[in-house]
Amino acid sequence: MYGGDEVSAIVIDLGSHTCKAGYAGEDAPKAVFPSVVGSIDQMEVDDPGTPDKNSGSVQETKSKEKRKLYVGSQALGYRRDNMEVLPTIKDGVVTDWDMVESIWDHALRDCLLVDPKEHPMLLAEPSFNSQQQREKAAELMFEKYNVPALFLAKNAVLTSFASGRATSLVVDSGGGSTTIAPVHDGYVLQKAVASSPIGGEFLTDCLIKSLESKGLNIKPRYAFKRKEIRPGEFQTVDIDFPQTTESYRLYSQRIIASDIKECVCRAPDTPYDETSYSNIPMTPYELPDGQTIEIGADRFKTPDVLFNPSLVQTIPGMESYADIAASARGLPQMVIESINKCDVDIRRELYSSILLSGGTASMQQLKERLEKDLLEESPQAARVKVLASGNATERRFSVWIGGSILASLGSFQQMWFSKTEYEEHGAGYVQRKCP
Repeated sequence: MYGGDEVSAIVIDLGSHTCKAGYAGEDAPKAVFPSVVGSIDQMEVDDPGTPDKNSGSVQETKSKEKRKLYVGSQALGYRRDNMEVLPTIKDGVVTDWDMVESIWDHALRDCLLVDPKEHPMLLAEPSFNSQQQREKAAELMFEKYNVPALFLAKNAVLTSFASGRATSLVVDSGGGSTTIAPVHDGYVLQKAVASSPIGGEFLTDCLIKSLESKGLNIKPRYAFKRKEIRPGEFQTVDIDFPQTTESYRLYSQRIIASDIKECVCRAPDTPYDETSYSNIPMTPYELPDGQTIEIGADRFKTPDVLFNPSLVQTIPGMESYADIAASARGLPQMVIESINKCDVDIRRELYSSILLSGGTASMQQLKERLEKDLLEESPQAARVKVLASGNATERRFSVWIGGSILASLGSFQQMWFSKTEYEEHGAGYVQRKCP
């Protein structure tokens, strides 16, 4: 037994857009920060081990050159010359374990201020996580952080627990992708998991390109300064930084664009078409540099890409994504395909408990639209019910909240994969301990 009230477990959900971390038993994560990492390659400039007080810690890579890694919204919000912003996770797969370490370091040591040796760790993982990814995570946690115990839980299962169900169909729409996974009695049915590369970041890019085609450019916060000419009157002065990397510029633009998306976008009630949405009233939005832009049909067109990926081809500048759009399927089709791959006996139950989770799923009207489309396309006998927490925070963090509930249960405490078991059986044992 590791549990009990004295030692609280730490729950970490590292998504492709945001990392959420906090204590089990609490109702929201303590630390939420972007899961991208700023990296500056330094050719033999300074001593590799100098920790920077802002970024948590600094790793050096295996090769000759060293790189400095910046983690957390504060460290990333500060523009540095030649800083590349790199994703830690691409399509649900970790691209660089050094960066994952720096993110875990930041979460545990800078945000939660805990010593990992004293807390069991519950890590959320994608429903289709590969065996070597799981073993690598277990190895890192036991070897580098010396955690007393570990558990890897699937995102879909945690979302299911967060809403108090053992069987459900989880539609998890996050930053990097949208995954649909049926959960039965607390286990993910692997053969029926479907996923699509269209997630929040993809929609944000659609919105940026759509606005640019209308001549509305989003200026990143570092590219201007506001100067007071008369009391209460400001003038915006552009500043030019030639050394800024393209990836940092895009990262800064995406922060603003995703705020626009969250504020004004909503899923349309009917499939989007140019003619019926052309004379829709405009919604104003004030950009950080003081200019107010008017957003019309794009408010509905961008979210509708989730339901109809072929819309991407009508957005100027998104031509490079045309092949993604051609292969991706809309949400309702994916839900029905996933349910049809499951056993006949549980299909009915899955139709009546479809759970929405993830940041993109908290978009207005998404639940109503998905329910409406599924009613039209599903078999007559099925009673379709799409459930989503009324609270946007809960929808965004449902995976984390499920982990928090699970790790604080008394009956869960004998499930941990302990350090002694790891030393005895090795990392491969994680497959048996964490189904």
